[in-house]
Amino acid sequence: MKSLLFQFILVPFVILNFVNNVNAGITTRFVREEWPSVDIPLDHEVFAVPKGYNAPQQVHITQGNYDGNAVIISWVTFDEPGSSKVQYGKSYKNYEFSAEGKMTNYTFYKYNSGYIHHVLVDGLEYDTKYYYKTGDGDSAREFWFQTPPMIGPDVPYKFGIIGDLGQTYNSLSTLEHYMESGAQSVLFVGDLSYADRYKYNDVGIRWDSWGRFVEKSTAYQPWIWSAGNHEIEYMPYMNEVTPFKSYLHRYPTPYLASKSSSPMWYAIRRASAHIIVLSSYSPFVKYTPQWKWLEEELNRVDRKKTPWLIVLVHVPIYNSNEAHFMEGESMRAVFEEWFIHHKVDVIFAGHVHAYERSYRISNIRYNVSSGERFPVPDESAPVYITVGDGGNQEGLAGKFRDPQPDYSAFREASYGHSTLEIMNRTHAVYHWNRNDDGKKVAIDSFVLNNQYWSVNIGQVTCEKGN
Repeated sequence: MKSLLFQFILVPFVILNFVNNVNAGITTRFVREEWPSVDIPLDHEVFAVPKGYNAPQQVHITQGNYDGNAVIISWVTFDEPGSSKVQYGKSYKNYEFSAEGKMTNYTFYKYNSGYIHHVLVDGLEYDTKYYYKTGDGDSAREFWFQTPPMIGPDVPYKFGIIGDLGQTYNSLSTLEHYMESGAQSVLFVGDLSYADRYKYNDVGIRWDSWGRFVEKSTAYQPWIWSAGNHEIEYMPYMNEVTPFKSYLHRYPTPYLASKSSSPMWYAIRRASAHIIVLSSYSPFVKYTPQWKWLEEELNRVDRKKTPWLIVLVHVPIYNSNEAHFMEGESMRAVFEEWFIHHKVDVIFAGHVHAYERSYRISNIRYNVSSGERFPVPDESAPVYITVGDGGNQEGLAGKFRDPQPDYSAFREASYGHSTLEIMNRTHAVYHWNRNDDGKKVAIDSFVLNNQYWSVNIGQVTCEKGN
């Protein structure tokens, strides 16, 4: 019955997907009645500091190992270091296990961060709800999270995709709408707090406010982090010249688990997906550490265990907006052929403060002396989706190039978020949801066909028959 229901739901999505691939691309005429793109005042309730002496705040979790049965739990204390200890268990207030972590802090100009705690909790059971507690005495705080199902080819799972979030009222709309989606974790495509738009001590203060702002989600499900240009924070006028200083102290990644040499690029496996996070602002040309790592990681992908291959990057590879046009060209020239050879299903990006989805196209035939000098349809290519529309104070990127290029399927300058719901090894359902004056409105939807199993579909029947 469930299979029949899915087929019934699938039909309109297939029709929509077919229509989108035979007609010209769509640029919607929707004009957002935009809330002011200014940050929410610091005294707003969304930034409230938890009550109690040295109470943990800015609690967030991310995946802690390669296969999903571990988490890294992070939080900040301000009055004193306190304990870097997490108590956890499978029933509420019954914390039969504990894990110890480490504490760090940093300075930025004359700002002194709080005490930042990171604890790896590993050896967890799959598909299990865990309750956990941080802090001491009356100031302790309690949360929970759900581990993903065990790695497997037909394991359903729902991801949210958010980028360029910031901390405006538009950001709050995106966050609250995402939390209604039923997604189980976030693929975050860079530009977190936009604290770098401030000066001096306000930079650190706005990192703290953002951590409290997103805690309502980040404390309960993993956000898979990638860094954007607003995390660089190269500010010589303050004698701050160490790139990504705030980001790297606050938001750890499980990079060692995928044999990466840097927390800026790494990979995880979760349910039926293999997710690769790349850094647009770290060296990636031939023979660099990121280039070498990606070459090795792509060869580690086992599509019979994790059929879905997803790449996260901040700068779009393909983009038809005037904002940041062609900034992803250098990475495209280096990696596009690999993406096609390894049958990447979808590449999510941010950076451009608008939404755009491409057709399956490639430009690998072009070189400086011969070849086709424009993107062409390519069924082996990934779909490229830009979701840089979280809601930050820089506002929307409302000027698209005209006419709409052939590779662009759908584009709109609005705020919102996306979801990708994996159904099985062959199909996933994708949605982009617009924030329409405080309401969530589903605008762009299609069925994503798996690149590997769509050409190996006969193996599904054989394996199920065994």
